[in-house]
Amino acid sequence: MLIINNIEVMYSEVILVLKGVSLELKKHQIVVLLGANGAGKTTTLKAISGLLRTETGKVSSGTIEFEGYRIDAKDPEEIVRRGIVQVFEGRRLFEHLTVEENLKVGTKSSLRRGSLKTDLERIYQYFPRLKNLRQQTSGYLSGGEQQMMVIGSGMMIHPKVLLLDEPSLGLSPLFVNMIFDIIKQINDQEGTSIILVEQNANISLEIADYGYILENGKIVLDGTAEEVKGNEDIKEFYLGLSALGERKSYRDVKHYRRRKRWVG
Repeated sequence: MLIINNIEVMYSEVILVLKGVSLELKKHQIVVLLGANGAGKTTTLKAISGLLRTETGKVSSGTIEFEGYRIDAKDPEEIVRRGIVQVFEGRRLFEHLTVEENLKVGTKSSLRRGSLKTDLERIYQYFPRLKNLRQQTSGYLSGGEQQMMVIGSGMMIHPKVLLLDEPSLGLSPLFVNMIFDIIKQINDQEGTSIILVEQNANISLEIADYGYILENGKIVLDGTAEEVKGNEDIKEFYLGLSALGERKSYRDVKHYRRRKRWVG
């Protein structure tokens, strides 16, 4: 469905951020992209959604194909029309608008089908909390409620692929569990394919089908979610577990040198 083939991404013609990244997303699949801050996760999403050009970035090498059509040089508007929607990190929203007004923002897209009322009710079925808050000014919502709203806004146009950037960022454990349960429901019930960028390896691998580890602009490891969870490097550097299954502190883990195959 979506094939990224050996792409390089440069900013301002001089800063090389992605260094030959390749990954695939199949229909109805959840793929998680894990990595530390600065690894290139968000840049990968922006390469797919076409938003690199808003930050003087571009795919300088390689290709991105969606349903057999190259999109790596296309405008963000065309990529959205083809069915790819990115939900940004940091819960970007129109704070002065109500919840329902924010949900309606994306409905001008030619992708939306059915009545507005039907689509709103569909979103409220996934996020019943938002129905009770639909006339509330968005800036006064909690972080978890805002995250629900921005995901709901992206879902209003029935995307084929949803790109989620750090949906757990800054949320309480309760809201993190709620958000990830709903992401899984959207995948199961809508058939929406999802690329999930996360630092929370534990919960993201619980709902994912496949995982990629990105470091310094390169994919250093990939496999099914079960394979990734079972990898000793992942346990040590992302889940904080030793070979004996004992949880380590980040202070201990961060000083360990990665094995040669990670940076080969």
